[in-house]
Amino acid sequence: MYQFRADQFLPIPIEQAWAFFSAAQNLSKITPPEMKFNVLTQLKDEEIYNRMLIDYTVRPLFGIPLHWQTEICKVERPTMFTDQQLKGPFKIWHHTHTFKSVSGGTLMSDVVDYELPLGLIGKLAHRILVKKRVENIFIFRKKILETLFK
Repeated sequence: MYQFRADQFLPIPIEQAWAFFSAAQNLSKITPPEMKFNVLTQLKDEEIYNRMLIDYTVRPLFGIPLHWQTEICKVERPTMFTDQQLKGPFKIWHHTHTFKSVSGGTLMSDVVDYELPLGLIGKLAHRILVKKRVENIFIFRKKILETLFK
């Protein structure tokens, strides 16, 4: 099992941060364009809720399209929510988003616990490719968020 963590200060109130991140349709705005992230689930501008299922297509490696389904498995408005992959490229993907009011804005943290399938091949793929890919997704996200929330 691997873990990735990213923290970012956003100069916005916690309610604004929550509104943006709890709207699943905003995911495509903060995902690198080469991944061609597309939300398939018809969302009606609704806020996430426990047991919500969201389907996507994504091209994480080599432009190969993959179906990804996540379940929102825990929501504590406006301070945290957790999603987990039900179908997709990972054996395990468990992502916790937390938001904390701090002076001048919100501290947002992402913690992703993940595991690849295929045992030794998965471990090799992580070392060679996947670890850096996950890091780059969050580097891109940080830059976009800095632009969106100046």
